Amino acid sequence: MSTTKTDNATKDLQAVSEKIAEWPEPFATIGARLHETILTAGPKLKPRLWYGMPGYAVGRSTPVLVFFRVDDGVMSFGLSEKATVEREAGSTLRPSAWFLEEIDDATLRKIADLVRTAFSGSATSD
Repeated sequence: MSTTKTDNATKDLQAVSEKIAEWPEPFATIGARLHETILTAGPKLKPRLWYGMPGYAVGRSTPVLVFFRVDDGVMSFGLSEKATVEREAGSTLRPSAWFLEEIDDATLRKIADLVRTAFSGSATSD
């Protein structure tokens, strides 16, 4: 019997939720708010573990475009090289990652905007 897309999506979501819940505070709370914000900004996104941390793509077999992680007591939110990213004004630099020590509504709005932009040029889901 083969595993259905729904079964895989449920397993992936559970794995991401468990990963976030195992982080120490304040990272578990920040991660939960990031997860909710990402899925609200991109309701068709599919969460999965990517290099052991939460990543989001339009399909299970498509590249992860946004992610967040905790390493050595530091949380970061990032855009993969496959994300649609606008250049910084007056520069050829393209932003790719930010460090988080806390989260507020203004930061969550910015993250939601980044998520919408990151997925604006992506392929349809599988």
